Amino acid sequence: MTKYSELLESISLPEGRLQEGGASLELPDELHLQALWFAGQMGRDFQTVDGKSVRVIQFGHWNHGAGPDFLHAAVEIEGEVFAGALELDHRASSWEAHGHAVNPAFNEVVLHVVFASDELDYYTRTAEHREVPRVCVPESVIREAMDLPLVEMADAHPGRCFQPLAKMESRHVDTLLLEAAKHRAARKLRRRQRVIDVLGGDEWLWQAFAETMGYRPNKLAMTLLAQRFSIQHLREDTESLESVLFGAAGFLSVDIHKEAAADSQDYLRGLWERWWQVRSEYEPTPERAIPWQFASIRPVNHPQRRLACLARVAQRWQDFKKRCSDQAGVESLTEFFQSLRHPFWSYHYTLKSKRSDKLLALMGRDRLQDFQVNHLLPVKLAADDPGVWQCYQKITAPALSEKVDKASVRLFGDTPRRKIYLKKAWQHQALLQIYQDFCLRDVSDCENCPFPEQLAQWCDPRS
Repeated sequence: MTKYSELLESISLPEGRLQEGGASLELPDELHLQALWFAGQMGRDFQTVDGKSVRVIQFGHWNHGAGPDFLHAAVEIEGEVFAGALELDHRASSWEAHGHAVNPAFNEVVLHVVFASDELDYYTRTAEHREVPRVCVPESVIREAMDLPLVEMADAHPGRCFQPLAKMESRHVDTLLLEAAKHRAARKLRRRQRVIDVLGGDEWLWQAFAETMGYRPNKLAMTLLAQRFSIQHLREDTESLESVLFGAAGFLSVDIHKEAAADSQDYLRGLWERWWQVRSEYEPTPERAIPWQFASIRPVNHPQRRLACLARVAQRWQDFKKRCSDQAGVESLTEFFQSLRHPFWSYHYTLKSKRSDKLLALMGRDRLQDFQVNHLLPVKLAADDPGVWQCYQKITAPALSEKVDKASVRLFGDTPRRKIYLKKAWQHQALLQIYQDFCLRDVSDCENCPFPEQLAQWCDPRS
């Protein structure tokens, strides 16, 4: 029986059937690109537009104020090291359009990183008329960093793979999905390693937890905040970190305590009094403000509550980190969050809300499970420990997402087997991976996808 990775390799290139004809890449906003860059998801080795080798040695620090995007960076170009700032733009033409060429604040830029080519050739120069080396990140690298397929969504109808799967024995279907889940875990592990290579293990864990707390609408916002304030930096002053995070997030104002209930005013006044002392150093400029989303969010999931949990975890970082790697696994981390309390946030939904009569958990079961499945378990699964896999296979499925629903319909149609493979978290992960590897890479809407034919290899004992 072949492995899932071998199945992918066997179909990745023939006639380019899965790779040509997809929609052109629509770049996200610059904050999103900067977050991916800073996390190392685009790598560190590039070529300038004139063919010189570039290696990013130090990605630097987020700039909260005006000027280049990242300060105190270091790059090696053709063996020579240059220290300074980095500027990231959508296109080379943005350098002139944004006035960087005449702004002395950009004189220290040592590398200009862009993500799309211009029809015309542009010269990246400083106010001192020094040429700045420029790198254009390839589209394939951007797609990999963003985990983007060629097709945004595939319709929910039984695919051509439905018939061969319907004829396949359950044990072979089980193995196929388990291999797909393992492949997905390995991909997540590779993304983790890129962050560790750039920022270290603690910062990966910090950003992974922040991403989990952002969930879907505020995933980017939470990640940006965690990147701008490293856990190492925050732990230098644990008493002020809560004020720094809420202030930099844009949630504090001089009169906020006056607008809140009487029993909240002391807490809010304390946050502001600490924040205003460091505000000039940490408050982002308007164009770098954290892009929070508030629409259609339940009170218990309000970003202010999620941020409060993030701050509380930072204050108990060593215990949290130990439990994340603890062999006790889910139980140990569950105990940690069950004991996590805050005198204000254990009874409030937002900074200005009235006090709740009931105790509010800072971390819910669904968020904890998401953190486990998407960030912690891939590390342990990579060791191929049977005990870890057995534990993983017992985790119940989260709420059914649109992509998982579509994937299950395409593979199993409206049959009893479909429901069987929607019960566990690992099954959802497997369906997502197959959906992304095949359905979202096939621009023919199933007609030319080679997956149905390749399924014959899966139960062939000679393969």
